[in-house]
Amino acid sequence: MRDVSFHSAALNRDMPYRVVLPLQVAASQKLPVVYLLHGGGGDFREWSNDSCVAQFAERGLILVMPEGNSSYYMNSAEQPQDRYEDYIVNDLIADVEGKFPVAAGRSNRAIVGVSMGGFGAVTLAIRHPGLFAFAGGLGSAIDVPRRTFTITRLQQSRQYESIFGPSGSPTRRDRDPFVLLKRANPAAAPYFFLTCGEQEGLLPANRELAALLGQRHFRYEFHTVPGGHNWNQWNASLPDVFRGLAEHLGTGN
Repeated sequence: MRDVSFHSAALNRDMPYRVVLPLQVAASQKLPVVYLLHGGGGDFREWSNDSCVAQFAERGLILVMPEGNSSYYMNSAEQPQDRYEDYIVNDLIADVEGKFPVAAGRSNRAIVGVSMGGFGAVTLAIRHPGLFAFAGGLGSAIDVPRRTFTITRLQQSRQYESIFGPSGSPTRRDRDPFVLLKRANPAAAPYFFLTCGEQEGLLPANRELAALLGQRHFRYEFHTVPGGHNWNQWNASLPDVFRGLAEHLGTGN
């Protein structure tokens, strides 16, 4: 396990990320990379601290865990200096591929997230279909751009407006995975792997997203699993996530 810091041009500041590699990597070996996005309130240490994910590096994968703060991994609609989408898809990928033995190209690249990170993984994969062969979302906060302003959650509503723009605005629609999927080309999209706990408030939105994927003939699978919105449930899903990931990385799909 190694922590790295680099200067992000998109954010104009140094950003950390954590990397887990197999214990042994041959000098000439190049490995697929999996980007793991943390949830709201977490940081780049969350995946390694709260999950059993590190063991999956031994399957011949490089695991990369970036810092996303509370950005939903999008370029902010109101804060021009907070270009988190550009930071992930441009700066981070380039830095990782320059420093580690990464097998380049879409077929060797996956993105997976929990909660806020699930939203980020799915949305970035739709917006950049040429980057990722596999996108996984666990308990994804997939409906956030559709949430309306409410005085009872004033701080949260203001945060959403800052990131996504006002309700009904073009910037909201451009960051809404439900809208994006209706425009996207299923043949060019990655494979989507979605899970959601049966006790999660996010289950209806995730069911709706899975139904839309099916209606539009995207390649995907969706699993409802016992549990709530927490790492107990997400850890239990990781073997299935990495089984699906292994089936779709390195295939050219």
